[in-house]
Amino acid sequence: MAATEQERERGGKRLIGGPGILLVWLYGVMVVGAVSRSAYQIGTEFDRAPLPYTLSALAGVVYGFITYTLVRGGERARRAALVCCVAELVGVLTVGTWTLVEPSAFPDATVWSDYGMGYLFIPVLLPLSAVYWLRRARTA
Repeated sequence: MAATEQERERGGKRLIGGPGILLVWLYGVMVVGAVSRSAYQIGTEFDRAPLPYTLSALAGVVYGFITYTLVRGGERARRAALVCCVAELVGVLTVGTWTLVEPSAFPDATVWSDYGMGYLFIPVLLPLSAVYWLRRARTA
């Protein structure tokens, strides 16, 4: 089955053309970073900071789902990715603010701590870029 037939079957165009390829790559890197970090921390130090480690694991799952929907393509996947990116942005802003206001609640950093400072602020910039891209990629 040709790519265009698959796209029509899914109800839309591919989301990984142009800047979408960079988004998939960056989200893929964030999946590996968040999941590996949280898996290690949950496996070895969970008693020390369960909330931050669980939030990092959740971030990894969100990144994985967004990566999958971007690769899958189509209008339905675009909308699902858009909702997840907005939820991700809300999470980053909430956790980022929480870590600044009440640092004692986070004895260890999460992916989203300090708005993703430990990850070069990619966790706050990535959903902003993805929302912009996904809104532009809307199919007619």
